[in-house]
Amino acid sequence: MPGSCKTPVVFIVFNRPEVTARVFAAIRAARPAALYLIADGPRTEVATDAASCAAARAAIEQIDWPCEVFRKFAPQNIGLRRNVSEGLDWVFAQAEEAIILEDDCLPDPTFFPLCEILLERFREDEHVGVIAGTSPHQVHAAPPAGDSYRFSRYSHIWGWATWRRAWKFYDDSMSEWPGLRDGAWLRARGLRGSAVNFWRKQFDDCYLRHSDGLDTWDVPWTFACWLNNLVSIVPRQNLVENLGFGAEAHHTRRSSKLAGMAVVPMGSSLVHPIAVRPYEAADDWIQKKIFESATPLDRVFWALRLPIPIWLVRRVQRWLRKL
Repeated sequence: MPGSCKTPVVFIVFNRPEVTARVFAAIRAARPAALYLIADGPRTEVATDAASCAAARAAIEQIDWPCEVFRKFAPQNIGLRRNVSEGLDWVFAQAEEAIILEDDCLPDPTFFPLCEILLERFREDEHVGVIAGTSPHQVHAAPPAGDSYRFSRYSHIWGWATWRRAWKFYDDSMSEWPGLRDGAWLRARGLRGSAVNFWRKQFDDCYLRHSDGLDTWDVPWTFACWLNNLVSIVPRQNLVENLGFGAEAHHTRRSSKLAGMAVVPMGSSLVHPIAVRPYEAADDWIQKKIFESATPLDRVFWALRLPIPIWLVRRVQRWLRKL
């Protein structure tokens, strides 16, 4: 049937029924043959969570097409990092490959066939770990002329796909980071100057799991990809709109250069790059203009190369706002 997706789709939700319903409508239109539903449980300290989590789960039950459905619903809150990482462990214990969406990542219809084409094309290429749907600032970080996508050192995860063979490298404990932290390992990944300090702080914060640190799974995933020399695929057009910027978001509460990016459908035919290697000019632009432009205070610390962890930077920021 036209529009049917043979690849399993993973949908990760929490407590935002409105955006969940919008994204699920896009999944419903793609009609995947298998659907893995992952939901975190309500937080006891948030009075509205029980009702909103229940509403989000209800929004993903309108399955009216032939589909094998698997559910992993946490009875109580386990946090974003555990919910996603343990959820994907569960998925890839059963599936060889999958397309993954979180509740605020609204895909263009062409996102699904692109993922399927590239999942098949690079299935046996152990150098490729991620197929991304997001193309940050496609004008400034576009592939070389003519190519439909580029390769990147960065694993963009607002709508993405991967294989069991790649996810097996995920290590939530980041056990190898201490032995790599102070050597030349980051520079060997193609990072220079302030980028080295930026990622050292990211990895430090996730490794230490400080209470004010990053409750996120994507930084350990980036570490795993770099540790195993995996690159990602980034399409020329941005295929996923992030609906999650705002007060209810977990990480994207403030304005961002990535908010409101236009979605442009992919063409019907693809032009494949000749070589599987990161397009350094685009990656350097993303690093400088997107990753390192978080806040003015962040930029000061990175420019001065001060060895201050991210959790302490955030604490200073909160203190300054109270003055």
